[in-house]
Amino acid sequence: MAESQVAKISRLAALRTALEQGSMRHGHRMVNSLHPAEIASLIESLPPAKREIVWEFVDPELEGDVLIELNEEVRAELIGGMDADELIAATEGMEVDDLADLIGDLPETLNQRVLQSMDSQDRERLTAVLAFEQDSAGGLMNLDAVTIRPDVTLETVLRYLRMRAELPERTDRLFVVNRHDLYLGGLDITRLLTEDPESTVGELMDSAVEGIAPETPARDVAKLFEDRDLVSAAVVTADGRLLGRITIDDVVDVIREEADHSVLSMAGLDEDEDMFAGVARSARRRAVWMGVNLATAFLAANVVGLFEATIEKVVALAVLMPIVASMGGIAGSQTLVLIIRGIALGQVEQTNARWLLLREISVGMLNGLFVAGSVGLASGLWFQDWRIGVIIAAALMINLFGAAIAGVGVPLVLKRLGIDPALAGGVILTTFTDCIGFASLLGLGALFLT
Repeated sequence: MAESQVAKISRLAALRTALEQGSMRHGHRMVNSLHPAEIASLIESLPPAKREIVWEFVDPELEGDVLIELNEEVRAELIGGMDADELIAATEGMEVDDLADLIGDLPETLNQRVLQSMDSQDRERLTAVLAFEQDSAGGLMNLDAVTIRPDVTLETVLRYLRMRAELPERTDRLFVVNRHDLYLGGLDITRLLTEDPESTVGELMDSAVEGIAPETPARDVAKLFEDRDLVSAAVVTADGRLLGRITIDDVVDVIREEADHSVLSMAGLDEDEDMFAGVARSARRRAVWMGVNLATAFLAANVVGLFEATIEKVVALAVLMPIVASMGGIAGSQTLVLIIRGIALGQVEQTNARWLLLREISVGMLNGLFVAGSVGLASGLWFQDWRIGVIIAAALMINLFGAAIAGVGVPLVLKRLGIDPALAGGVILTTFTDCIGFASLLGLGALFLT
């Protein structure tokens, strides 16, 4: 177990002990010694009743930072229990990009009061961020970028930075703009500190560092940071004007959210679902997805029902049906996950889909020869009928062929229709492989055994 997981478990145990013993002072001291992200993780790991107690421990100056780290459902639950003055106090001093994420969860009546409590500069900056979708580069950006002109010397830049007294967090480069705020490139802090102070910014800046358009989806921003090993990047409008910057901490959040979304969506769950939510609410959410699965299960059962007479005459087919369905489902799921991952990384498009389809069919057929041969031989010996062995081997080959086609085709079609492949792909694939597997096994049985 990772060291951080052990530490989290020990903190939970210590906090639970403090709550059970009524040691409120110890609990308050322990909670406020943690980083806001750790406090948020601790709160999410507690049942609702204990969350309220722990939330009371959090110092007012930390409340805003903790709220922004919580998932949306838990955050909304805590915000619902706070009064207006407490909420406004929690937003004071927050970074603009964090406040932009939080303000959408505040009651509508409070939004205007929050805006009025800000100075005009911060209000304009917040309005600029809110103009873009939350899951875009514009929604991720912060407006604290430090800008310099290309015609000044490094010595001048250093004097300017000393006058500022501090730099925004995670500043690894300064952004170079002209007098009209048009983005020209970036100057790494390392070059600023190591090059000749008499050199000009224009001589040393990296003009190849491209800005990111504010409309760029957050997923694509994360891919750019990964590919280019970025710590920060400029956000630039279509006409070249510098708007702000994106930093690696926001990109890490995007990557984590994408990973949570991919894993949980395949089970029909929301990445913001509260693990400790009430039974009725959780059951209601999951019932929708279970209903969809039930409908598809009836479709597969209907295929089996078409061959009821065949099953009555050849009971061996009923015994072998789960093998055909499960092998097709496993093979199809492997392909499906691979393709969904490729789509998420931008590696799979319509242009290379045909090559991928042929590849997956080839892989499926190669594995199918081994699996079908083994299962066919075992089934023939088991039921003392070589025809049963041949039929199940043929059914497996057919189903693995269909699974390869569905594994590649289903996510691509869903993406084209604007549906999240991770959310609906698994159900459609399972239905497809079940129906093809049952139909091929029972159909061949009806032809050759009855």
